[in-house]
Amino acid sequence: MGYLEKVLEKLKQWAGKLIEVLLGPEIQPEPELIPIPVEDRPRRYR
Repeated sequence: MGYLEKVLEKLKQWAGKLIEVLLGPEIQPEPELIPIPVEDRPRRYR
């Protein structure tokens, strides 16, 4: 049984690679943007 499981796993990997080549890579969600604090008031120099 171990041999058959290894063969099936390899076939799954090859099928995944083939699908990726034909259809392109998996669509990954865009990362959330991190807000960056910005000073609104202009600086006054003394």
